Amino acid sequence: MKYLFQIIFFFETFILSAQDQLVFNSDHLCGNDTVWVFKPSSYDSLKKYPAVYMLHGWSGDYKSWSGLIDLHKYADDYQFIIICPDGFDSYFLESPIRSDYHYETFFKDELYPEMLKKYAIDSSKIFITGLSMGGEGAMYLFLRNPDLFLSAGSTSGVMDLSHSGYRDKCLSKLLGNYASHHDVFAANSPVNLLGNIKKSGKQIIFDCGRDDHLYQCNNTFKEKCDSLKIDATYIQQPGGHDIQYWKKSIPRHFVFFKMLIEEDVR
Repeated sequence: MKYLFQIIFFFETFILSAQDQLVFNSDHLCGNDTVWVFKPSSYDSLKKYPAVYMLHGWSGDYKSWSGLIDLHKYADDYQFIIICPDGFDSYFLESPIRSDYHYETFFKDELYPEMLKKYAIDSSKIFITGLSMGGEGAMYLFLRNPDLFLSAGSTSGVMDLSHSGYRDKCLSKLLGNYASHHDVFAANSPVNLLGNIKKSGKQIIFDCGRDDHLYQCNNTFKEKCDSLKIDATYIQQPGGHDIQYWKKSIPRHFVFFKMLIEEDVR
């Protein structure tokens, strides 16, 4: 298979040699995309493993998740391959005005197929989740490409881009000025993409703290799920838009994804 990008692999020695660092040089991105991949310590290339992509929040990078949860332990406990890419401040979108911010194209055409090629991933059991900007990105990529994933999650996600605190800053550089391009913001908001999984039978999970500025747009997202009869697990709990909240919220996504796998086996 021919790729339209160069790929550079760097391998570092970590605990149990279960972590890889990869660097992608893509024409679709504004810079090199570094990806951390965590494998179960008992990883066997002759077996097939579920995989979960974890997307970071605004101003974060591929290392952000390691400050929230023990990714080595989660890979072992759940027997998942965990993939943490760098999304810059792209909102993981396909910018109509910046050719170097075509993250969806990079994900579909470069990152996703390379992960399947390099690792023993079960293509029928791939998940994606994220926090804040990454929560939006996870739902955006899932809802626009539902055939790539079994399910998706979001914690404190920007389900409606008009609610983003960076609407008139970095988002305007990706989608155009909000005042004159609000239709573009709407077209790229997860809440307006839910129709893509209507009647698909796919389940999703998302949550938001009650003190989060994105709480109302997550409530609206749930209302839209209900109106379309989409099987959505929505968790409302105390907390704000901060590290303390995400430390307690993201573990439930792993439990949910594992449950879907066990249901599929039965």
